[in-house]
Amino acid sequence: MSKLSIRDLDLKRKRVFMRVDFNVPLNDALEITDDTRIQASVPSIKLAVEKGARLILASHLGRPKGKPNPKMSLKPAATRLAKLLGKPVAFAPDCVGAEVEAMAKALKDGDALLLENLRFHAEEEKNVPEFSKQLAALAEVYVNDAFGSAHRAHSSTEGITKFLSPAAAGLLMEKEIEYLGKAVENPARPYVAIVGGAKVSDKIELLQNLLKFANSILIGGAMAYTFLKAKGVAVGLSKTEDDKLDLAKELLVGAERGGVKLLLPADHIVAEKLDASAAAETVNAAAIPANRMGLDIGPATCVAYAAEIAKAKTIVWNGPMGVFEIEQFARGTMEIARAVAASSAVSEVGGGDSVAAVHKAGVEDNISHISPGGGASLEFLSGLTLPGVAALTEK
Repeated sequence: MSKLSIRDLDLKRKRVFMRVDFNVPLNDALEITDDTRIQASVPSIKLAVEKGARLILASHLGRPKGKPNPKMSLKPAATRLAKLLGKPVAFAPDCVGAEVEAMAKALKDGDALLLENLRFHAEEEKNVPEFSKQLAALAEVYVNDAFGSAHRAHSSTEGITKFLSPAAAGLLMEKEIEYLGKAVENPARPYVAIVGGAKVSDKIELLQNLLKFANSILIGGAMAYTFLKAKGVAVGLSKTEDDKLDLAKELLVGAERGGVKLLLPADHIVAEKLDASAAAETVNAAAIPANRMGLDIGPATCVAYAAEIAKAKTIVWNGPMGVFEIEQFARGTMEIARAVAASSAVSEVGGGDSVAAVHKAGVEDNISHISPGGGASLEFLSGLTLPGVAALTEK
């Protein structure tokens, strides 16, 4: 990794501003229902504390639209983090201002302070220099461990680095850059990309970039029907993006020209409507009857895709193969999750739905790297520059 890491820094007696991702789900009683993101930041936090840092943690939670909202307070995150660390974590009533500055200055070596939700201030998302400067005034060193927010040029991810240096990657950020960097720069081959989800338009840049370095691209999800329709295959009532048919044709031609194997479903699980009560049927052909919609890849496609995955040395997966939230349309996604887990390849899974599918299949321990930053990992793999990564200090 070319960027400075938290491992490279002497943090003793230094106030460290660490951007973390504590954007966790809360129930109506304001209890955290899934603390995966907090747990993911614990290694960096522990390392900083062990190095004698005076730690100031900052995050956003939800979309409070630039003003305080008690339902989106980070206070429950401070309580949960204290439990995970086995030591007290102080909580600030705001993220800027005189009171917060006094709390930051009062920290002792190894202490931790969590600031209130950054997005309670509209200036955070607008990346206002004055607000960035106020955040920077709290500390002497900057660490970003929130890869999931690295594709946003916000005050706490990009603006602050103009007023506070050095700016280093936390352990989680370092791991993301390392794994994703390998997938883009020097992947072991054969390289198999699995791309699903609803829309071709959401994955245009990703697909265009994958055509440059993947050996095979396996397409699933609703986007497959746009590709099939572009090839003149009947797709019945399946969801398609008709304004993207020309783009789908271009991608198919690009794959052929570049010698990239782009596989589309050869059979489907279909139903009359998208509903948990709908009866699922298997159509053993690429064409779908006029009164049915495709909602998952079929068994023959599962076998073909699994055979391609078995040959891989690098696997990147983004997006489910069908409507996996509904049991009768989940088999394709589950089969792919199991095939990826069974492979000895370096496997990278990103995007909320794919990550959820891996957990649902119970195979997360057999995946090389699960990226919590859906949007950020997608942009990284699409060859786009992430502001939060670009802002970090070079080694």
